Amino acid sequence: MKHLSLPKRKRLASNRQFKAVLDGGRRAQDRVLTVYAAPNRCGYPRLGVSVGKSAGGAVVRNRLKRLLREAFRQSQDQIPPEFDYVLMISPPLARKLKRSETRAGTLAALDCRRVHESFLALVKVLSR
Repeated sequence: MKHLSLPKRKRLASNRQFKAVLDGGRRAQDRVLTVYAAPNRCGYPRLGVSVGKSAGGAVVRNRLKRLLREAFRQSQDQIPPEFDYVLMISPPLARKLKRSETRAGTLAALDCRRVHESFLALVKVLSR
């Protein structure tokens, strides 16, 4: 099995890079994720992750960011390499996570496999 990593060169770091993807890219959304994709000239895919405070506290947001980065890391050989991707939690999921009575169950149900499948499905939609 091929070892896939996520070095700094494969990450979107600046606000300008995020803005370029959000303003000039395409968007697809399902119940778990919102994915923006825009062409790049790097020859490899790059990732940006954005999880707002509406998803919950710092612990919840950091867990979500780890899940999103891991889904991207595992998918690098299955997605078009000539794009920059920005991953966000979908608004309906963020609302569920914000409510304290549904947060624990929602987080428990949200595993890496589910995020990975959602990401690949949305990239497929964007590739058409």
